[in-house]
Amino acid sequence: MPMPIEALTTSALSAALDAASRRHAVIAGNIANANSEGYVPLRLQFDERIEEARQSLREQQWLAPGAIDALRGSVGPIQDAAEAGTRTRLDAEMAELARNSVQFQALTQGLSRHLAMLALAAADGKR
Repeated sequence: MPMPIEALTTSALSAALDAASRRHAVIAGNIANANSEGYVPLRLQFDERIEEARQSLREQQWLAPGAIDALRGSVGPIQDAAEAGTRTRLDAEMAELARNSVQFQALTQGLSRHLAMLALAAADGKR
């Protein structure tokens, strides 16, 4: 049975904020270990989980309540970084950190607006 739209929206925004927070931690770890010998830079990866969620949407036309929580992603080495012996590029990591910060801010604004609409609905539109 589908979740109510407000619960689905809140869950999706919360999961996205959690993922952005985890991504920030991974990037910070890459920056902190930039000069560590043998360190392989990491990324938070979602490809497999997102495809599973898309398949669920195609088959059922809705996401199961646990499907959003499954989109947490997994931490793994940057593609081909381990084989090539790639070191952390600080310029690329700082750009990724800035991009993630903007995404996090957009998500918090979206969650704030969603919660404001719910508060307005709970107050029966009275202001």
